[in-house]
Amino acid sequence: MYKKILVPVDLADTDLAKPAIETALEMASASRGTVRLVNVQPLTPVMLAEYVPPDFEAQQKKSSEDALGIIASECGLDPMQVSFTVRQGGIYHEVLEEAKAIDADLIVMSSHRPAMRTYFLGSNAGHVVRYAKCSVLVVRNAKY
Repeated sequence: MYKKILVPVDLADTDLAKPAIETALEMASASRGTVRLVNVQPLTPVMLAEYVPPDFEAQQKKSSEDALGIIASECGLDPMQVSFTVRQGGIYHEVLEEAKAIDADLIVMSSHRPAMRTYFLGSNAGHVVRYAKCSVLVVRNAKY
């Protein structure tokens, strides 16, 4: 079935990501596939750059890698089946680039319930669904 599954994880809202991670893990277990967790950090705005330490982005990346490492180690899959990375930039663009880089068969991601603003502006999940070259499964959490 699916051999390479990509799961975007928002570390600021891990409860939202849990259903997508669980779904991806079940699918990977069933097909002996791999799961790649990705967290995308926004670029530091130029006007804020002088107010943050010079190694701010490196610290943020390290912190995100540590958090993803914990999620990966607690997921229950063989460590050879789970990997993670941290990217920097626009969320949907970086998710699509990571999917392309690993030649993903499937992207499994969580999404909030649609709101009026997302119908006009578009959400990250909506952009990924529209532009991904592979299948995309959007998992909704009942309380969101």
